[in-house]
Amino acid sequence: MHSRPTVQALPILLFTALSGTMAMMAFVAVIGPVARILGLAEWHAGLSVTAAGLLWMLAAPRWGALSDRIGRKRVLLVALAAYALIYLAMALFVGFALASPPAVLVSVLALVGARALVGLFYSGIPSTVAAVVADQMPPGERGGVMARLGTANAVGLVIGPAAAGWLAVQDLSLALHAAAVLPLLSLLMVWWRLPDAPPAAGGRPGKRAGMAWTDRRLRLPLYAVFAAMVAVAVAQVAVGFFAIDRLQLSPADGARMAGMALTAVGFGLMVSQALVMRLRRVRPARWIAVGAWIGAVGFASVALVQQPWQLLAAYATAAFGMGFVFPSFQALAADSVEAHEQGAAAGTVASVQGLGMVLGPLAGTLVYRWAPGAPYLMIGALLVVLGCAATLHAAGDTQ
Repeated sequence: MHSRPTVQALPILLFTALSGTMAMMAFVAVIGPVARILGLAEWHAGLSVTAAGLLWMLAAPRWGALSDRIGRKRVLLVALAAYALIYLAMALFVGFALASPPAVLVSVLALVGARALVGLFYSGIPSTVAAVVADQMPPGERGGVMARLGTANAVGLVIGPAAAGWLAVQDLSLALHAAAVLPLLSLLMVWWRLPDAPPAAGGRPGKRAGMAWTDRRLRLPLYAVFAAMVAVAVAQVAVGFFAIDRLQLSPADGARMAGMALTAVGFGLMVSQALVMRLRRVRPARWIAVGAWIGAVGFASVALVQQPWQLLAAYATAAFGMGFVFPSFQALAADSVEAHEQGAAAGTVASVQGLGMVLGPLAGTLVYRWAPGAPYLMIGALLVVLGCAATLHAAGDTQ
Protein backbone atom coordinates (compact mmCIF):
# COMPACT_ATOMS: atom_id res chain seq x y z
CA MET A 1 0.00 0.00 0.00
CA HIS A 2 1.20 3.51 -0.82
CA SER A 3 0.60 6.29 1.68
CA ARG A 4 -0.76 9.56 0.43
CA PRO A 5 1.93 12.29 0.33
CA THR A 6 1.59 15.00 2.96
CA VAL A 7 3.04 18.44 3.64
CA GLN A 8 5.12 18.87 6.78
CA ALA A 9 3.93 21.59 9.16
CA LEU A 10 0.88 22.23 6.97
CA PRO A 11 -1.09 23.81 9.88
CA ILE A 12 1.73 26.35 10.26
CA LEU A 13 1.56 27.20 6.56
CA LEU A 14 -2.22 27.52 6.71
CA PHE A 15 -2.04 29.84 9.70
CA THR A 16 0.63 31.91 7.96
CA ALA A 17 -1.62 32.31 4.91
CA LEU A 18 -4.64 33.12 7.08
CA SER A 19 -2.89 35.64 9.32
CA GLY A 20 -1.16 37.39 6.42
CA THR A 21 -4.45 37.93 4.60
CA MET A 22 -6.22 39.06 7.77
CA ALA A 23 -3.53 41.67 8.45
CA MET A 24 -3.63 42.99 4.88
CA MET A 25 -7.42 43.28 4.88
CA ALA A 26 -7.53 44.89 8.34
CA PHE A 27 -5.87 47.98 6.88
CA VAL A 28 -8.43 48.19 4.08
CA ALA A 29 -11.23 48.15 6.67
CA VAL A 30 -9.91 51.14 8.65
CA ILE A 31 -8.18 53.33 6.08
CA GLY A 32 -11.42 55.16 5.19
CA PRO A 33 -12.20 56.41 8.71
CA VAL A 34 -8.51 57.13 9.36
CA ALA A 35 -8.30 59.18 6.16
CA ARG A 36 -11.39 61.17 7.12
CA ILE A 37 -10.03 62.03 10.59
CA LEU A 38 -6.61 62.98 9.23
CA GLY A 39 -8.15 65.16 6.52
CA LEU A 40 -6.97 63.02 3.60
CA ALA A 41 -8.71 62.75 0.24
CA GLU A 42 -10.12 59.47 -1.08
CA TRP A 43 -7.33 59.18 -3.65
CA HIS A 44 -4.77 59.32 -0.85
CA ALA A 45 -6.27 56.15 0.61
CA GLY A 46 -6.37 54.59 -2.86
CA LEU A 47 -2.74 55.50 -3.40
CA SER A 48 -1.72 53.59 -0.27
CA VAL A 49 -3.47 50.45 -1.55
CA THR A 50 -1.97 50.86 -5.04
CA ALA A 51 1.52 51.34 -3.59
CA ALA A 52 1.25 48.02 -1.76
CA GLY A 53 0.14 46.25 -4.93
CA LEU A 54 2.94 47.82 -6.97
CA LEU A 55 5.68 46.76 -4.55
CA TRP A 56 4.06 43.32 -4.29
CA MET A 57 4.22 42.98 -8.08
CA LEU A 58 7.86 44.02 -8.31
CA ALA A 59 9.18 42.08 -5.32
CA ALA A 60 7.32 38.74 -5.47
CA PRO A 61 9.46 37.14 -8.23
CA ARG A 62 12.63 38.08 -6.36
CA TRP A 63 11.37 36.57 -3.11
CA GLY A 64 10.48 33.35 -4.92
CA ALA A 65 13.84 33.14 -6.67
CA LEU A 66 15.63 33.91 -3.39
CA SER A 67 13.82 31.04 -1.68
CA ASP A 68 15.06 28.72 -4.45
CA ARG A 69 18.64 29.71 -3.61
CA ILE A 70 18.75 29.99 0.18
CA GLY A 71 15.74 27.94 1.30
CA ARG A 72 12.07 28.60 2.05
CA LYS A 73 12.28 28.91 5.83
CA ARG A 74 14.91 31.65 5.78
CA VAL A 75 12.88 33.75 3.35
CA LEU A 76 9.70 33.28 5.40
CA LEU A 77 11.46 34.36 8.59
CA VAL A 78 12.87 37.52 6.99
CA ALA A 79 9.60 38.46 5.30
CA LEU A 80 7.46 37.84 8.39
CA ALA A 81 9.81 39.73 10.70
CA ALA A 82 9.91 42.80 8.47
CA TYR A 83 6.16 42.60 7.82
CA ALA A 84 5.40 42.58 11.57
CA LEU A 85 7.80 45.41 12.40
CA ILE A 86 6.59 47.72 9.64
CA TYR A 87 2.95 47.03 10.47
CA LEU A 88 3.65 47.84 14.12
CA ALA A 89 5.37 51.10 13.13
CA MET A 90 2.37 52.01 10.97
CA ALA A 91 -0.03 51.26 13.85
CA LEU A 92 2.01 53.44 16.22
CA PHE A 93 2.01 56.31 13.73
CA VAL A 94 -1.76 56.07 13.25
CA GLY A 95 -2.27 56.10 17.01
CA PHE A 96 -0.21 59.26 17.47
CA ALA A 97 -1.67 60.90 14.35
CA LEU A 98 -5.27 60.33 15.45
CA ALA A 99 -4.48 61.94 18.81
CA SER A 100 -2.70 64.90 17.22
CA PRO A 101 -3.15 65.07 13.42
CA PRO A 102 0.04 66.14 11.62
CA ALA A 103 0.24 67.97 8.29
CA VAL A 104 -1.58 66.17 5.47
CA LEU A 105 1.66 65.63 3.54
CA VAL A 106 3.24 63.91 6.55
CA SER A 107 0.24 61.59 6.92
CA VAL A 108 0.21 60.75 3.20
CA LEU A 109 3.93 60.01 3.08
CA ALA A 110 3.82 57.91 6.23
CA LEU A 111 0.77 55.85 5.26
CA VAL A 112 1.72 55.35 1.61
CA GLY A 113 5.33 54.57 2.50
CA ALA A 114 4.42 52.14 5.27
CA ARG A 115 1.79 50.41 3.16
CA ALA A 116 4.23 50.10 0.25
CA LEU A 117 6.78 48.42 2.56
CA VAL A 118 4.05 46.14 3.90
CA GLY A 119 3.32 45.05 0.32
CA LEU A 120 7.06 44.61 -0.33
CA PHE A 121 7.56 42.14 2.51
CA TYR A 122 4.14 40.50 2.45
CA SER A 123 4.77 39.51 -1.18
CA GLY A 124 7.42 37.08 0.03
CA ILE A 125 4.93 35.12 2.12
CA PRO A 126 2.31 33.67 -0.29
CA SER A 127 4.88 32.81 -2.97
CA THR A 128 7.15 31.03 -0.49
CA VAL A 129 4.30 29.17 1.22
CA ALA A 130 3.09 27.93 -2.18
CA ALA A 131 6.64 26.87 -3.05
CA VAL A 132 6.87 24.84 0.18
CA VAL A 133 3.73 22.95 -0.84
CA ALA A 134 5.05 22.42 -4.36
CA ASP A 135 8.33 21.07 -2.95
CA GLN A 136 6.61 18.41 -0.87
CA MET A 137 3.72 17.34 -3.12
CA PRO A 138 4.14 15.53 -6.45
CA PRO A 139 2.53 16.80 -9.67
CA GLY A 140 -1.18 16.01 -9.78
CA GLU A 141 -1.50 16.05 -5.98
CA ARG A 142 -0.96 19.77 -5.37
CA GLY A 143 -4.42 21.07 -6.17
CA GLY A 144 -6.04 19.82 -2.97
CA VAL A 145 -3.41 21.37 -0.71
CA MET A 146 -3.41 24.61 -2.72
CA ALA A 147 -7.18 24.65 -2.18
CA ARG A 148 -6.62 24.49 1.57
CA LEU A 149 -4.29 27.47 1.30
CA GLY A 150 -6.96 29.21 -0.76
CA THR A 151 -9.56 28.46 1.90
CA ALA A 152 -7.29 29.95 4.56
CA ASN A 153 -6.95 33.09 2.44
CA ALA A 154 -10.73 33.21 1.93
CA VAL A 155 -11.34 32.97 5.66
CA GLY A 156 -8.83 35.75 6.24
CA LEU A 157 -10.54 37.84 3.58
CA VAL A 158 -13.80 37.62 5.55
CA ILE A 159 -12.56 37.64 9.16
CA GLY A 160 -9.91 40.33 8.69
CA PRO A 161 -12.23 43.24 7.82
CA ALA A 162 -14.90 42.05 10.26
CA ALA A 163 -12.49 41.81 13.20
CA ALA A 164 -10.84 45.11 12.29
CA GLY A 165 -14.22 46.81 12.04
CA TRP A 166 -15.25 45.53 15.46
CA LEU A 167 -11.98 46.66 17.07
CA ALA A 168 -12.14 50.00 15.24
CA VAL A 169 -15.37 50.81 17.09
CA GLN A 170 -13.26 50.80 20.25
CA ASP A 171 -10.10 52.37 18.80
CA LEU A 172 -8.98 52.72 15.17
CA SER A 173 -5.31 52.21 15.96
CA LEU A 174 -6.14 49.15 18.09
CA ALA A 175 -7.26 47.31 14.94
CA LEU A 176 -3.86 47.91 13.35
CA HIS A 177 -1.97 46.93 16.51
CA ALA A 178 -3.91 43.66 16.62
CA ALA A 179 -3.16 43.07 12.94
CA ALA A 180 0.57 43.58 13.61
CA VAL A 181 0.48 40.72 16.13
CA LEU A 182 -0.64 38.18 13.50
CA PRO A 183 2.56 38.06 11.39
CA LEU A 184 4.55 38.04 14.64
CA LEU A 185 2.71 34.89 15.74
CA SER A 186 3.35 33.35 12.32
CA LEU A 187 7.04 34.22 12.64
CA LEU A 188 7.33 32.38 15.96
CA MET A 189 5.47 29.33 14.65
CA VAL A 190 7.53 29.13 11.45
CA TRP A 191 10.79 29.48 13.43
CA TRP A 192 9.70 26.80 15.90
CA ARG A 193 8.01 24.17 13.74
CA LEU A 194 8.77 24.54 10.01
CA PRO A 195 11.61 22.20 8.92
CA ASP A 196 14.66 23.94 7.46
CA ALA A 197 14.86 22.09 4.15
CA PRO A 198 17.84 22.75 1.83
CA PRO A 199 17.33 24.45 -1.55
CA ALA A 200 15.99 22.21 -4.30
CA ALA A 201 18.54 20.26 -6.32
CA GLY A 202 19.26 21.89 -9.63
CA GLY A 203 19.30 25.44 -8.32
CA ARG A 204 22.44 27.50 -8.59
CA PRO A 205 23.32 29.14 -5.27
CA GLY A 206 24.70 32.62 -5.59
CA LYS A 207 23.20 33.27 -9.01
CA ARG A 208 19.98 35.26 -9.33
CA ALA A 209 17.26 33.03 -10.73
CA GLY A 210 14.15 34.36 -12.36
CA MET A 211 11.18 33.53 -14.50
CA ALA A 212 9.68 35.93 -17.02
CA TRP A 213 5.99 36.63 -17.45
CA THR A 214 6.45 35.50 -21.07
CA ASP A 215 7.55 31.97 -20.13
CA ARG A 216 5.44 29.69 -22.35
CA ARG A 217 4.92 27.16 -19.57
CA LEU A 218 3.14 29.74 -17.41
CA ARG A 219 0.86 31.36 -19.98
CA LEU A 220 -2.41 29.90 -18.72
CA PRO A 221 -1.71 30.14 -14.95
CA LEU A 222 -0.50 33.73 -15.31
CA TYR A 223 -3.53 34.83 -17.31
CA ALA A 224 -5.73 32.96 -14.82
CA VAL A 225 -4.24 34.76 -11.81
CA PHE A 226 -4.42 38.12 -13.58
CA ALA A 227 -8.08 37.67 -14.55
CA ALA A 228 -8.96 36.36 -11.10
CA MET A 229 -7.26 39.20 -9.23
CA VAL A 230 -8.72 41.89 -11.48
CA ALA A 231 -12.17 40.36 -10.99
CA VAL A 232 -11.82 40.23 -7.21
CA ALA A 233 -10.32 43.73 -6.96
CA VAL A 234 -13.05 45.26 -9.14
CA ALA A 235 -15.77 43.44 -7.20
CA GLN A 236 -14.37 44.71 -3.90
CA VAL A 237 -13.98 48.34 -4.94
CA ALA A 238 -17.29 48.60 -6.81
CA VAL A 239 -19.71 46.86 -4.47
CA GLY A 240 -20.17 49.77 -2.04
CA PHE A 241 -20.79 52.27 -4.82
CA PHE A 242 -23.12 49.81 -6.59
CA ALA A 243 -25.20 49.25 -3.45
CA ILE A 244 -25.68 53.01 -3.03
CA ASP A 245 -26.34 53.88 -6.69
CA ARG A 246 -28.28 50.88 -7.99
CA LEU A 247 -30.06 49.77 -4.82
CA GLN A 248 -30.66 53.34 -3.60
CA LEU A 249 -29.22 52.68 -0.14
CA SER A 250 -27.80 55.24 2.27
CA PRO A 251 -24.00 55.29 2.71
CA ALA A 252 -24.29 53.43 6.02
CA ASP A 253 -26.64 50.81 4.55
CA GLY A 254 -24.45 50.59 1.47
CA ALA A 255 -21.41 49.83 3.61
CA ARG A 256 -23.42 47.20 5.48
CA MET A 257 -24.55 45.63 2.19
CA ALA A 258 -20.95 45.64 0.93
CA GLY A 259 -19.91 43.75 4.05
CA MET A 260 -22.68 41.20 3.53
CA ALA A 261 -21.65 40.76 -0.11
CA LEU A 262 -18.02 40.12 0.89
CA THR A 263 -19.23 37.63 3.49
CA ALA A 264 -21.12 35.84 0.71
CA VAL A 265 -17.87 35.84 -1.26
CA GLY A 266 -16.05 34.12 1.59
CA PHE A 267 -18.78 31.51 1.86
CA GLY A 268 -18.76 30.80 -1.88
CA LEU A 269 -14.98 30.49 -1.93
CA MET A 270 -14.90 28.05 0.96
CA VAL A 271 -17.58 25.79 -0.53
CA SER A 272 -15.91 25.50 -3.94
CA GLN A 273 -12.42 25.06 -2.53
CA ALA A 274 -13.74 22.25 -0.34
CA LEU A 275 -14.84 20.54 -3.57
CA VAL A 276 -11.36 20.98 -5.06
CA MET A 277 -9.89 19.31 -1.99
CA ARG A 278 -12.25 16.35 -2.32
CA LEU A 279 -12.13 15.83 -6.10
CA ARG A 280 -8.39 15.35 -6.39
CA ARG A 281 -8.49 13.65 -9.80
CA VAL A 282 -9.75 16.74 -11.63
CA ARG A 283 -6.85 18.46 -13.37
CA PRO A 284 -6.12 22.14 -12.60
CA ALA A 285 -6.83 23.39 -16.14
CA ARG A 286 -10.31 21.87 -16.01
CA TRP A 287 -11.02 23.50 -12.65
CA ILE A 288 -9.92 26.84 -14.11
CA ALA A 289 -12.28 26.39 -17.06
CA VAL A 290 -15.26 25.47 -14.88
CA GLY A 291 -14.55 28.24 -12.40
CA ALA A 292 -14.07 30.89 -15.07
CA TRP A 293 -17.43 30.12 -16.72
CA ILE A 294 -19.28 30.13 -13.38
CA GLY A 295 -17.51 33.31 -12.29
CA ALA A 296 -18.34 35.02 -15.57
CA VAL A 297 -22.04 34.24 -15.13
CA GLY A 298 -22.01 35.42 -11.53
CA PHE A 299 -20.23 38.70 -12.14
CA ALA A 300 -22.08 39.57 -15.35
CA SER A 301 -25.42 38.95 -13.63
CA VAL A 302 -24.67 41.79 -11.19
CA ALA A 303 -25.46 44.19 -14.05
CA LEU A 304 -29.09 42.97 -13.84
CA VAL A 305 -29.42 43.24 -10.04
CA GLN A 306 -32.35 45.26 -8.68
CA GLN A 307 -32.75 43.82 -5.16
CA PRO A 308 -30.28 43.28 -2.29
CA TRP A 309 -30.78 39.51 -2.23
CA GLN A 310 -29.93 39.36 -5.92
CA LEU A 311 -26.62 41.10 -5.27
CA LEU A 312 -25.76 38.58 -2.55
CA ALA A 313 -26.70 35.66 -4.79
CA ALA A 314 -24.65 37.01 -7.70
CA TYR A 315 -21.58 37.58 -5.52
CA ALA A 316 -21.87 34.13 -3.96
CA THR A 317 -22.16 32.53 -7.41
CA ALA A 318 -19.17 34.45 -8.73
CA ALA A 319 -17.11 33.54 -5.67
CA PHE A 320 -18.11 29.89 -6.03
CA GLY A 321 -16.56 29.94 -9.49
CA MET A 322 -13.46 31.84 -8.42
CA GLY A 323 -12.88 29.30 -5.66
CA PHE A 324 -12.11 26.75 -8.39
CA VAL A 325 -9.71 29.12 -10.13
CA PHE A 326 -7.52 30.35 -7.27
CA PRO A 327 -5.95 27.09 -6.04
CA SER A 328 -5.81 25.70 -9.57
CA PHE A 329 -3.60 28.34 -11.16
CA GLN A 330 -1.11 27.82 -8.33
CA ALA A 331 -1.17 24.04 -8.83
CA LEU A 332 -0.92 24.39 -12.62
CA ALA A 333 2.08 26.71 -12.32
CA ALA A 334 3.80 24.30 -9.93
CA ASP A 335 3.14 21.34 -12.24
CA SER A 336 4.55 23.24 -15.24
CA VAL A 337 8.11 23.83 -13.96
CA GLU A 338 11.04 21.90 -12.53
CA ALA A 339 11.73 21.32 -8.84
CA HIS A 340 14.46 23.96 -8.62
CA GLU A 341 12.14 26.54 -10.25
CA GLN A 342 9.22 26.26 -7.81
CA GLY A 343 10.07 29.43 -5.89
CA ALA A 344 10.61 31.43 -9.06
CA ALA A 345 7.32 30.20 -10.52
CA ALA A 346 5.38 30.93 -7.32
CA GLY A 347 6.98 34.38 -7.16
CA THR A 348 6.06 35.12 -10.76
CA VAL A 349 2.46 34.11 -10.08
CA ALA A 350 2.41 36.32 -6.98
CA SER A 351 3.80 39.26 -8.96
CA VAL A 352 0.91 39.02 -11.42
CA GLN A 353 -1.43 38.99 -8.43
CA GLY A 354 0.10 42.32 -7.47
CA LEU A 355 -0.40 43.60 -11.02
CA GLY A 356 -4.08 42.68 -10.80
CA MET A 357 -4.33 44.54 -7.49
CA VAL A 358 -2.86 47.65 -9.12
CA LEU A 359 -4.86 47.64 -12.37
CA GLY A 360 -8.14 46.19 -11.10
CA PRO A 361 -9.31 49.06 -8.85
CA LEU A 362 -8.16 51.67 -11.38
CA ALA A 363 -9.95 50.01 -14.30
CA GLY A 364 -13.05 49.29 -12.23
CA THR A 365 -13.51 52.85 -11.00
CA LEU A 366 -12.93 54.30 -14.49
CA VAL A 367 -15.45 51.97 -16.14
CA TYR A 368 -17.95 52.53 -13.31
CA ARG A 369 -18.41 56.10 -14.57
CA TRP A 370 -20.21 54.71 -17.62
CA ALA A 371 -22.75 52.67 -15.66
CA PRO A 372 -22.91 50.81 -12.31
CA GLY A 373 -23.06 47.46 -14.09
CA ALA A 374 -20.21 48.17 -16.52
CA PRO A 375 -17.33 46.93 -14.31
CA TYR A 376 -19.11 43.62 -13.79
CA LEU A 377 -19.66 43.14 -17.51
CA MET A 378 -15.98 43.93 -18.06
CA ILE A 379 -14.74 41.25 -15.66
CA GLY A 380 -17.36 38.83 -16.96
CA ALA A 381 -15.85 39.22 -20.44
CA LEU A 382 -12.35 38.79 -19.00
CA LEU A 383 -13.40 35.50 -17.42
CA VAL A 384 -15.09 34.30 -20.62
CA VAL A 385 -11.73 34.62 -22.39
CA LEU A 386 -10.10 32.70 -19.53
CA GLY A 387 -12.78 30.02 -19.76
CA CYS A 388 -12.13 29.56 -23.48
CA ALA A 389 -8.34 29.38 -23.00
CA ALA A 390 -8.59 26.92 -20.10
CA THR A 391 -11.10 24.75 -21.98
CA LEU A 392 -8.72 24.46 -24.94
CA HIS A 393 -5.82 23.71 -22.60
CA ALA A 394 -7.78 21.03 -20.77
CA ALA A 395 -8.84 19.48 -24.08
CA GLY A 396 -5.18 19.33 -25.15
CA ASP A 397 -4.26 17.55 -21.91
CA THR A 398 -6.76 14.76 -22.57
CA GLN A 399 -5.54 14.06 -26.10
